[in-house]
Formats: sequence, structure tokens, C-alpha cells
Amino acid sequence: MSDSTLPEGTHRILIADDNVANRELLEAYLAEIDCEIETSVDGQDTLDKIASFEPDVVLLDVMMPKLSGFEVCKQIKDNPDTSHVMVLMVTALNELGDIERAVTAGTDDFMSKPVQKVELLKRVENMLKLKGMNDELKRLQQYIQAMEDAQRAS
Repeated sequence: MSDSTLPEGTHRILIADDNVANRELLEAYLAEIDCEIETSVDGQDTLDKIASFEPDVVLLDVMMPKLSGFEVCKQIKDNPDTSHVMVLMVTALNELGDIERAVTAGTDDFMSKPVQKVELLKRVENMLKLKGMNDELKRLQQYIQAMEDAQRAS
């Protein structure tokens, strides 16, 4: 995968799954993307790592101890400090009701296990591009606001 298609800078991806084999597989798949990877083992650990690691994207399993992926996603999206974090739910659940719960919780995308490498890489690449565009939009809005404030002050 070409890094030139992604926004500049080091990307951070958090893999949240209580199953070590699943974490290792996702980590191996993501080796093609220039990024820092952190892992978490349960819902509370995921929220703690989001606060300290500040990921761009979270690959979030639904069925985890302490807090489910649905609960974690809702907390991420309800918090103004983390609502910008892109969430890709990766789960063995694939019933329509599960997808609806994920969407209601605020997920940005949803993938069923078993995960296909090419699909995962493309979805993560797209999420990183979208995150980069959102960040740039925020910077431009802040610049415009600063210019307007300066114009009003003069």
C-alpha cells in the first residue's frame, strides 16, 4: 500500500480485542501501513489507551470483557475529546441487529470476522484519509476564524 495516498504524519491505530490471536493477526495485516500500533485487551483498557495513545483509528471488537465494543464506541463518540477518533468495529457478530447497534453506538464502519486482509487495509486506508481531511478542515476553520477575529479587532 502506498503511503503517498495517505495524509502526512505518523498514523496511530489501536487494536482492541480480548483474543491474542485476533490482535496478532490484525497487527500483522496492518504491517503494510506506516503506523504506530497499540493494543488493548478489554473495554476499559481500550478507553484508557485511547486517552494515552490518542489513536486516529480504533479497530474495535464487540464482545470484550468489562465493557462491550458497543459501550466503548458510544463513550468514544459521546466524548468531545475523542469523538474525532475513527472506529471500525471488527466482530464475529453479523446479524442486522448487531450492525444497527453498532451504528447507533456511533461506529464509522463495521467488518465481520473472519477479516480479509485486502478489505481491512482498504477500509483503514480510507479511514485515515477521511481523518486527514477532517483534520485539515478543522485547521482551515480555525484559520478562517482567526482571520475574522483579527479583522473585527482592527
